[in-house]
Amino acid sequence: MKIAVQTEPFDLAAEVAALYRANPKVGAVASFLGITRDENDGHAIQGMHLEHYPGMTERALKRIAEEAMTRWPLIDLTVIHRVGALKPTDPIVLVAVAAAHRGDAFAACQFIMDYLKTQAPFWKKEATAEGDRWVDARASDDAAAARWNVK
Repeated sequence: MKIAVQTEPFDLAAEVAALYRANPKVGAVASFLGITRDENDGHAIQGMHLEHYPGMTERALKRIAEEAMTRWPLIDLTVIHRVGALKPTDPIVLVAVAAAHRGDAFAACQFIMDYLKTQAPFWKKEATAEGDRWVDARASDDAAAARWNVK
């Protein structure tokens, strides 16, 4: 299991390959790559700054990943989230899950991403032509996480 919070870019192909390379038990890898957009809620975005609490954030991501490992028979997983200054088209988050079968990999990947959006302590500030603004939590993210029934 790899959990990382970092400012530097990551290599998508290398991270995914690391999950299955030399492991013949892996039959599926599902991944989600989140990318910084140039628009949000009708506002043009020039850039974004992500803040977090070091240590606390990594522990939260690890708890989410460990919960996924208890729910599905996973072989390995990687969660990488960037922080600091980002511009449109920059990759911001990677969730990649290796399992013997695709259904487990898909479900676990979606679960991790749904919980990451609601439980991981990140704060996003967008730079717009009107000035900087903090991004509020979305009810749709809470609804997506709620369907997994985590206590």
